[in-house]
Amino acid sequence: MNTLEAGEVPHHLAASYATGFGQEGAAWVAGLPALAASMLERWDLERDGPARAGEASLVLPVLRPDGTPAALRLQMPRQETTAALIGLRTWNGNGTVRLLDHDPMSSSMLLERLDGARTLASINDDDLAMGTLAELHARLVAVPAPRGLRHLGDITSEMLDQAPRAITRPADPTDRALLRDWASAVTELAGEPGDRMLHWDLHYDNVLAAQREPWIAIDPEPLAGDPGFDLWPALNSRWDDVVAKGNTSRIVRRRFDLLTEVLGLDRARATGWTLRRLLQNALWDIDDGETRIAPSSVAIADSLLTR
Repeated sequence: MNTLEAGEVPHHLAASYATGFGQEGAAWVAGLPALAASMLERWDLERDGPARAGEASLVLPVLRPDGTPAALRLQMPRQETTAALIGLRTWNGNGTVRLLDHDPMSSSMLLERLDGARTLASINDDDLAMGTLAELHARLVAVPAPRGLRHLGDITSEMLDQAPRAITRPADPTDRALLRDWASAVTELAGEPGDRMLHWDLHYDNVLAAQREPWIAIDPEPLAGDPGFDLWPALNSRWDDVVAKGNTSRIVRRRFDLLTEVLGLDRARATGWTLRRLLQNALWDIDDGETRIAPSSVAIADSLLTR
């Protein structure tokens, strides 16, 4: 079968688009079979397995005309998908999945095929997993950000504009105090946003096993800025396992030390940027109706500030 049936679109993908984009998102999901047919024909691809999906895209394993395995990624055109294309072209396979072709009108991508069943989360030794991620991360942020990406300076300004109103919304006064502290930390570094190309979502599940290299990063959401702002997804990786081990602060600090050492970051500055990332997450959650700061964010901040 070289078509995509409507019943193959996972429910969680349809629900994600309906929640995030309303009628526009629902219409895009309804058009997926036609989009898939168009891209399969355009690049002369044969389907090579069942469809998979995350929260933002549908991925079809395919074979190219010469028999080379690849992956067809279908996603709604957005600012994030444009940034991903810029990032993948700039990194050009150096630590990231290789972009083989793309359609600028639909934001569809043809990518090299990786081992989607084996992520970095499959490594039980957390030091080994985090060290591997840190080395990959260092390669990515070594690249100067090209033109066309959002800049951390602009995002910082947006956070400072949103924070005063958001700080009043959590029910717990301790949460409100945390948000005030994190907003103050944003102000201190607002004038030094950095110029590296950040992945923005590099955690264990966004690093896949491959043949070209042992491990390769996927799903970047590139941003221009300071690498310290990029550490939170790694610190938060496999969080349920961190909590289950019973020494959250020790694990967070160990991860932070590994990351900052391998990336060559000043730890005080990296702590400050991590607090800014926690503020960004909290502002997003509050905008979605949350009235409490995520426990993982509280634990990470406490671990870094009380060492």
